[in-house]
Amino acid sequence: MVVVKEVKSYESNQGKEFFGLIVQSGAIPVRSKDSGRIYLTAKTAFVPTTFDELMCNSLVGTEFPGTIKQIACEAYEFTVKETGEVVIMNHRWEYVDDSLEIIEKQVVEKTSVF
Repeated sequence: MVVVKEVKSYESNQGKEFFGLIVQSGAIPVRSKDSGRIYLTAKTAFVPTTFDELMCNSLVGTEFPGTIKQIACEAYEFTVKETGEVVIMNHRWEYVDDSLEIIEKQVVEKTSVF
């Protein structure tokens, strides 16, 4: 499950404003590279919508089935807000609803009969 944490406003390539949701996973245990100790964290992802701001705001706190997964992508620069450090990333975090993926894989495309 993921929960909607906040609403973000962005500008599309065509210059139009659109709204998206920041969703967050449940707690995930991770081992620290520095200390070797376990700590808990949560992953977040941006999900674009076709909703207006009012509708998006009404969804804050709503839970949806699915998870946030690490997806490989083209390398890009990312600035760590807390330190200002610039790092090269080759992945992003993306919301995935496994039930939708299963349904899409089982859909049979219509074929022509001659």
